[in-house]
Amino acid sequence: MEVIEWIQNWYHNNCDGDWEHMYGMKIYNVDNPGWAVEIELIDTKFEDKVFEKVQYDNGDEDWLLCFVKDGIFQGNGDSRKLKKILDIFRDWVEE
Repeated sequence: MEVIEWIQNWYHNNCDGDWEHMYGMKIYNVDNPGWAVEIELIDTKFEDKVFEKVQYDNGDEDWLLCFVKDGIFQGNGDSRKLKKILDIFRDWVEE
């Protein structure tokens, strides 16, 4: 399954009549240029799951940082890392 379809399903499966009114996810571009992804985990079964930070910096066109802080998965990367960020989230959820 492609990661976009997978993330849609993950979102749908967490919508329970309450969660989606308080929490959710954001995918947006940043100006360095790159991507930022925020996925709120509060009131999901992943809220307390340990996430090992993923980070590398090989210059302006090859960098990535993913971590969980305060119940939010946060992924940031260069302009070609959106799929990689979502794949990291999916791999963590499915492990």
